[in-house]
Formats: sequence, C-alpha cells, structure tokens
Amino acid sequence: MKIPFSPPYINDNVIKEITEALESGWITTGPKVKKLEELVSYYTKAPNVLGVNSATSGLMLALKWFGIGEGDEVIIPAYTYAATALAVIHVGATPIMVDIEDDFNISLKGIKNAITEDTKAIIPVDIAGWPCDYDAINKLVDTTRDLFHAAHENQEKLGRIVVIADAAHAIGAEYKNKFVGATTDITVFSFHAVKNVTTAEGGAICLNLPEPFVNQEEYNYLRCFSLNGQTKDAFTKSKAGGWRYDIIYPGLKMNLPDLLAAVGVAQLPEYFDSILGKRKEIFTYYQEYFSTKNWAILPPFQNEVKISSCHLYALRIKDASEAQRDAIIDKIAQAGVAVNVHFQPLPLLSLFKSYGYKIEDYPNAFNNYKAEISLPIYPQLTQEQLQYIVSTITNAVETTL
Repeated sequence: MKIPFSPPYINDNVIKEITEALESGWITTGPKVKKLEELVSYYTKAPNVLGVNSATSGLMLALKWFGIGEGDEVIIPAYTYAATALAVIHVGATPIMVDIEDDFNISLKGIKNAITEDTKAIIPVDIAGWPCDYDAINKLVDTTRDLFHAAHENQEKLGRIVVIADAAHAIGAEYKNKFVGATTDITVFSFHAVKNVTTAEGGAICLNLPEPFVNQEEYNYLRCFSLNGQTKDAFTKSKAGGWRYDIIYPGLKMNLPDLLAAVGVAQLPEYFDSILGKRKEIFTYYQEYFSTKNWAILPPFQNEVKISSCHLYALRIKDASEAQRDAIIDKIAQAGVAVNVHFQPLPLLSLFKSYGYKIEDYPNAFNNYKAEISLPIYPQLTQEQLQYIVSTITNAVETTL
C-alpha cells in the first residue's frame, strides 16, 4: 500500500471556484482575495485580514510595519521552519533563538532571559497546530515596557514589544475558546500546499492591534505596501478611467492572486464545518492507538485551555537516538508509508551554523527532533489506510529498538 504524506484536498467546490476565477477573466489580486480575507476574519474574529503570497512574506511585512531593521532583535524558537528566522534576517534584524518546552513550543523562561533593550518583537510558533501560551507571552511584553526603546512611529504607539504569532500550522486551533488569529497583536497563517487550508502558495496577516491603532487603517497600509507601495491594485486600475495611481511607500510585491485565493475560498467553509473535525478524528485514532505503546510519546491535542488544529501528528519514540529514528523512518518508507520530520532545529542547518548558532545551546529542541516522526494526517485517509500506517510504524519501531 502506498500512502502519501500530505496531498492537497481538492474537490468539486475547489474546481468550481478556480473555474469561476478563470472564466471571470481576472486572475490576479481582486474579488476572490477579498472574499478569502473576509472568510478568515469571519472564522477567526480577527478585525482585519490581509491575503499575501506566503506566510514568509506575511512575517516580513509585519516586521517592516513595526519598523524593525538593523540593530534590532527578534526572539524566535530554535525549533521551527527556517522561514521564521529568514523573515527576520531579510528585514536586517537579528534572530535571537531560544529553546522549547516538551510540547514543542517556545519556552517562556527562554523568552524572559532573552529580552534586552534591543528586543522589538517576539515570534512564537504554534508547532504542529498546538497554540503557544499567549496570555503569558502577552503579559510578559506588558511587564517589560521599561526595557523597550521605541525607534519608529508604530513602536511609539504600541509602547512595547510586538507579538507576531507564526501560526503557519494553526488555522482552526483554539486558545481559551477563541480561534487562533485574534489571540495577540498580529497572527500570520500559511496556505501552502501542505497546510490544513491551502491556496497552493499563500498566507494571511491577521490584525488584532490594540488602541490607539485602527486596524482598518493598518490593513490599508499593509495592502498598499504589499503591492509595491501602489495606491491602487490592478483590479481597481482596470476599471474605466481608473488608470492613474501613485507610489507612496517603498513597498514589496507580496500580493496574493485571485486564482490561488479561489482554492482557499472553496476550502475554508468546508474546513471549519467538517474537515477540521475529520483531522481531529484521525488525531484521536492515533492517540488511542499509540497510548498502548510504552515506546510512544504522544503529541499534545487538547487541554482546558488549548485545542490543536491537528496539522501534524508529531509522534516521538521514547529514548530513540537520531540514528535509530532515521532507521525507523527508512523501514516505514520501504513499506510504502510517507512520513516526515518536523523540524530540524535551525542550529543544525548550515546557514545558521555559519551565524554562530550551536545546537548544544538548545537541548530540548534537539531531544524532541531526534525522536520525532510526523505521520500522515489528512481527511482523505481511510480506516484501512490508518490501520496500515499504525501497524507499519509499530513494526518498524519494535524491530529497530
């Protein structure tokens, strides 16, 4: 049996929306993007949402909006995908990596110890769709205002470190009975091909800024900035007599096209109505099965405060070395099941090694990584396939350890 790791969910509704976009004659940023923004806002309750061409772009735009650049520090977890750090590097700032807790998410103690007068932002990451401790992080930035030195208009208005959630995995995750998206200042989702909701490539910035900010005004600014600083998008310019525009910011080209947004427009209602529930069912099946295995460390799913979006099922093999984990993966692959590892901690990667980061400084990140195997979890999986996956993994583990 061949089981892929994370195929996109494409049904007749998706094909219908894409066809409609094609037949409209308008395929770049226009009404489909606006509809997607409205849907994300509706489900997450974020006041304003901007569609962008990737979560990486979303993080960069948020950092630039806050005036972050050379000489500034941004705290991130060492256990994340490279895009979290690259967004910081691309705006000229320095990523300050801290270790993680056993649930894969950033250490609050690590954040506290890393804050300096140069800290301008914290980017917590909801690994696998498990929300970070946002109340604690929000409280922390409030209690460190005396260390904060503003060097930009938006920094003056906020008066503290900005919290930008990297929720690439977390659309549909819940924190204190609210969907992630309105849990801190800014939240960035990914709609990449392997995410719970996809636009093939794409993302969204959710604005939830406190007063005196007006979220609609900040949306207008970011939208303009994502279109090369142009005052009118191409759809508006295409209207009769609408050709004249101005360039008012040194913007970037980060807009989301309608043709891609159409996929998300089709998927989002179905996702919140049924697909998310199906992912939770599969996650629960894995939890119940692997809870009977003394070698299995289960990923977090739900407690009194949080519910995962079930983007990944991050199984860990108790006491496994990195070499043993890799051997287990090889056996699983030979049986036709595609699995993955999320993630290689950043200090293991050549780029970040060259910047002086050392994996020895992040023991929890390494310990989680060396024993982690991400299992397939998507709504198309059948009961027969799930049974094959768990039996294949069990056989691979128990014939290796």
